[in-house]
Amino acid sequence: MSVRTTLLSATLMLSLAGLANARESGTFRNPLLPSGPDPWIVRDGDTYYYMATRGDRLAMRKTGDLTRLADAPEITVWTPPTSGPNAQSIWAPELHRIDGKWYLYYTAAASGHDDDAHRGIFVLENAGADPTKGKWIDRGQVKTAHNGIDGTTFVHAGKRYFVYSPYVGPDSVLSISAMENPWTLAGKETIIARPDQSWERQGGRQILEGPEYLEGPNGDLFLTYSGSACWSDDYAIGLLHAAPGSDPLDAASWTKSPRPVLAKDAGQGVYAPGHNGFFEAADGTTWIVYHANSGPDMKCTAKRSPRMQPVQWDAAGRPVFGRPAGEKTELRAPARP
Repeated sequence: MSVRTTLLSATLMLSLAGLANARESGTFRNPLLPSGPDPWIVRDGDTYYYMATRGDRLAMRKTGDLTRLADAPEITVWTPPTSGPNAQSIWAPELHRIDGKWYLYYTAAASGHDDDAHRGIFVLENAGADPTKGKWIDRGQVKTAHNGIDGTTFVHAGKRYFVYSPYVGPDSVLSISAMENPWTLAGKETIIARPDQSWERQGGRQILEGPEYLEGPNGDLFLTYSGSACWSDDYAIGLLHAAPGSDPLDAASWTKSPRPVLAKDAGQGVYAPGHNGFFEAADGTTWIVYHANSGPDMKCTAKRSPRMQPVQWDAAGRPVFGRPAGEKTELRAPARP
């Protein structure tokens, strides 16, 4: 075999290997599905679990390849009772693996009272390995100081915390508390952020909602949140930061970025991006999942669709989100388990 033939063979092998690697990682374009407000993704071993607001039930999709999420059947795992405090408007589900069990946090309203004064966060528990199977036990309502929505939980320095969006006067704010267990708060609540920036007061309401925790590579604490009314095109994602070693329960620990970190981008065809979550891909990279509209003035409906993109980190250990990736942008898919 000549040197030229050998080089060509080697080049061809490298090219084929590159194509195989590209197929293995895959590429995709947002959105992941035509509909999916308040999306949530968590990975457990070889499986990604996806949830979103369905309104009348809690449902999941499970897949090893998020670029083929549409091929994964939707499995209803829980339907609300016909009456009681959690009978309707089932919103913002979050699935968490805690101490070997699955916990589902969701927002609901009382029967006969579908209004802010009758909303709260509720918890379900499943001891099975697969959250799409087994029995869900109702752990009841999280006894927060105020009515509110969008509960989430995280662990920092070995302690578990709960953050949600309570209604305090005309505002929706962000409040934090320690937890005794995954469904019980411990000690007082602390309001850590209020809608005091102009971008958080669009659409005729002053709103902070959808808090989500993200730990930085240097131990910094970050909380993203959605600001303004969801029916405004200027609904966007903001960021709170606390330095390593800070007490999350001390409001003075948290500082707010003055501008959104992910906002409307007409050039990408992305409007009203918000209500995000974070998940870790199989290669350890961090990803954000959020919903957005594909055009202006589409309001706050089921047409909000789920999107995802990788999160980068700057030299100071702060998250960098970049532009929201629209339909014209091809992205490398999260690493498969």
